[in-house]
Amino acid sequence: MKKYTYTETKDTRSGFGAGLLEAAQKNENVVGLCADLTGSLKMNAFENEFPERFFQVGISEANMMSMAAGMTIGGKIPFTGTFANFATSRVYDQVRQSIAYSNKNVKICASHAGLTLGEDGATHQVLEDLGMMKMLPGMVVINPCDYNQTKAATLAIAEYEGPVYLRFGRPKMPVFTPENQEFKIGEALMLNEGTDVTILATGHLVWEAIEAGHILADMGIDAEVINIHTIKPLDADAILKSVQKTGCVVTAEEHQMNGGLGDSVAQLLARKNPTPIEMVAVNDSFGESGVPALLMEKYGLTRKDIVKSVEAVIKRK
Repeated sequence: MKKYTYTETKDTRSGFGAGLLEAAQKNENVVGLCADLTGSLKMNAFENEFPERFFQVGISEANMMSMAAGMTIGGKIPFTGTFANFATSRVYDQVRQSIAYSNKNVKICASHAGLTLGEDGATHQVLEDLGMMKMLPGMVVINPCDYNQTKAATLAIAEYEGPVYLRFGRPKMPVFTPENQEFKIGEALMLNEGTDVTILATGHLVWEAIEAGHILADMGIDAEVINIHTIKPLDADAILKSVQKTGCVVTAEEHQMNGGLGDSVAQLLARKNPTPIEMVAVNDSFGESGVPALLMEKYGLTRKDIVKSVEAVIKRK
């Protein structure tokens, strides 16, 4: 099992802030819109350097999405910033009608998703956002794993023509992917090659999957760990190649089991290569207020849960 090390932890939202500033420095058409959460979205540096290209819309998320759609007509590349719950559930009509249906070049950038939002509780811990956004025709859905990858993803979507949903978060996570990496939309990243089981992880669960791989190695199980940073378009070729070798798969995500990464992988396998699958995800439940680490444990989203799922799926081969 390949060893991944890190010297610091950083929140992925800060990777977005750094990427947005650099994207704006490279392209004068990049503009930022925020719904009264500039500090939380780490858009301060962008606002300070490009005040004429920053629009504080206040607590008016639906209006922000409509504004962003309109700006694309003039050639602008708008990045909207708010919490993931407000960027999806609250404004789904505007996103569907004004952005996705019209194929507008809007980048919907969403922080504070999932149980790791912690004490803010179930009303803010959106666990349905990836499913909601991936169902929209033409919408790209990205969920990077650490600071460096989030920064690289932000730069990549600035170059991509079309609507994108970019999800990131508040907690500090190990920074283990390369600095100044090239982010390729829709291309899964092999983290460790193995022969006994495929572990497909996304977002905050990627590091947990790596740690689970070490535990499994000590148990004599050779796990193949793959970072699925792009939920849509899904890297079908990489997934099918892996499961054809290992014969079983576990998915891991900070999201509802219904509609998330596991759901997409199961659909792919059912059509192309029926394979035993287990899913580490929230099982048809809202979250609750609490310490993030304890919530992840309670709802079964830890490395130990990945290990248990691997043991279960191997028995089904």
